[in-house]
Amino acid sequence: MFQAKNNSAICLNQSTLNDVSSVLSPSIIRCLSDISEMDTVHLSVDLVSAARRTVGFLRSVNECQWLHQRPTIIEAIRRYDEVWMPLISNLTVVGSTPPLVLPPFDVEWVWFCHTLNPVGYKKYCESRFSKLIGKPSIFNEENEEYALMRCKEIWVQRYPAEPFENEVESDSQDPPLLNEDLFNEVQKHKLLYSKFSQPYLYELVYLIAARQRYKGFLYMIQRFGDGCFRFVPAFDILLMLLTHQSYPTAYADDLKDMWENMAKVVGLWETVQEKEVEETNKIWERTFDEPYEKAGGEIAMAKRPIYWEISDVDVNTKYKSMIPRFLLEVCIFVRLNARMKATNGDMKHNFLRLRMVRCHRELKLDKSIPDFSYDSWRKAWHLYCEFGTRGLIVEFRGRGGHCFKGSKLVNSMSFSWNDLLRAPSITLTREIDQVRVLASVTPPVQAPYLLKCVPDRVTDDSGAMISDVILKLNNYRPQKGRWLSRTVLDHAGRECFVVRIRVGEGFWRRGAETPSAVNREDRIIEIREGSWSYVAGSIGRAPEKVVGTATPKESPDQWQAAWQFSTGDELLINCGSSTSSSSLSFSMKSRESSDSFENAISR
Repeated sequence: MFQAKNNSAICLNQSTLNDVSSVLSPSIIRCLSDISEMDTVHLSVDLVSAARRTVGFLRSVNECQWLHQRPTIIEAIRRYDEVWMPLISNLTVVGSTPPLVLPPFDVEWVWFCHTLNPVGYKKYCESRFSKLIGKPSIFNEENEEYALMRCKEIWVQRYPAEPFENEVESDSQDPPLLNEDLFNEVQKHKLLYSKFSQPYLYELVYLIAARQRYKGFLYMIQRFGDGCFRFVPAFDILLMLLTHQSYPTAYADDLKDMWENMAKVVGLWETVQEKEVEETNKIWERTFDEPYEKAGGEIAMAKRPIYWEISDVDVNTKYKSMIPRFLLEVCIFVRLNARMKATNGDMKHNFLRLRMVRCHRELKLDKSIPDFSYDSWRKAWHLYCEFGTRGLIVEFRGRGGHCFKGSKLVNSMSFSWNDLLRAPSITLTREIDQVRVLASVTPPVQAPYLLKCVPDRVTDDSGAMISDVILKLNNYRPQKGRWLSRTVLDHAGRECFVVRIRVGEGFWRRGAETPSAVNREDRIIEIREGSWSYVAGSIGRAPEKVVGTATPKESPDQWQAAWQFSTGDELLINCGSSTSSSSLSFSMKSRESSDSFENAISR
């Protein structure tokens, strides 16, 4: 999110240092969840609903490729400057709520980018219209559609020669640029959605916690804004700040008493210095006695180590055997109590171990106690967990010494996902043996399906496993045909599908006949939906429902294998040569169109 530099010094005046130090007193340390409107500024806009709309709006902008073409942007800026702003200015009455109208999509994007520079936007409005132009609080589709249609009526009536939609061609010659500053502002935010594409940003519990942390951030600026350092907003706080700024009149009225101090907040695209991050962390910890960063609220958002695709709906609407999988982000912070200093000599033999409440019994992540601090929180673990694991356990353990390799459990604490989701700011703090542990999570959201294929018993033509048990149930009639079988398991180890490959035909009798291999064109692959029907122990029959088949066919000259799917699609495979530069290449031809795509996988 921010770029970091460490080649600068941050100065704090003496009064600010005294104020920060005074907060260390346990009697006046505040809890973040206890901050009320009386303690900090009153927020006149529903930031939870507004932030949800902001993320959805940014997603729509990201998906709208034509909006990022230079001719389109230049035309949108002209429409914003010459049509929309005069129109909304005539409808705006100073001191009243903004009129319930919304501009066309391209103009709204320019408007949004302009408002993210509060000082510049305010100067623009006051110099042109002698008043600050606000945006209406519209958070549902019905009101949004009404506001857009009302705007269209007024637009067509007042500017009949000006089309309501942006009709410029993306490949047309660039029109003259009338406002270079605004163009640069829009270009700067072109990739803004990449900062706010996390799937949990739509979840209410996350946004409610983010709003509370934003209040704490404003409280911190109110109290310590006189220092000459700058405040670095964490990711969730930044989302609330940008959303607040996008409602200009609400932002100006809410923060009128701290307008100058808000200039000390590091902007979205500004370079961040390490010292600024350290000072922000320290003041937050000393004010609220908890770490500044949290799950979903980091300062530097690193690239996620997992594939977390965003989808409004479950991509699987066909196969009932597949159960959705949900993931959540987890951060664990640790801090030692000052009273533990008296036993400092024994610390080197103690460590913390993290385990899951359910599943993954072999997972054991250890952290030595000396790795943590008395005067600040340290991040111990940052994980992505499946919701089905139910929670995590942190154990306080001691090593046996030089003669003993094992460790002894001294104490433990547990954090269940449900308890965390019900907690304020979706964080919980627990303590064992003078060690404080804070866990924070993001709301669970649906993740991509995770499947694995494991070998299983050979089956016959009917789908029954080759076994004396089945033979006895069939009154000792020989089992006909042979199919290699594979069981497909989901993330929780549940059976979803059975994949079978035909390899033999005929019967098998002791001392008599044996199955023979089938010809290549008869090596059919089939997929059956569901789990095995077990008749005795691990012996059973494959599910009856066949959901797909693949049949070998004659391959073209340049391909080594070809398969015809039951959907009508055709797969071509080329295995390459046997040299070190060999590769696999695939080509898929669809039945519904003549189009095809190819993919090559280097060895």
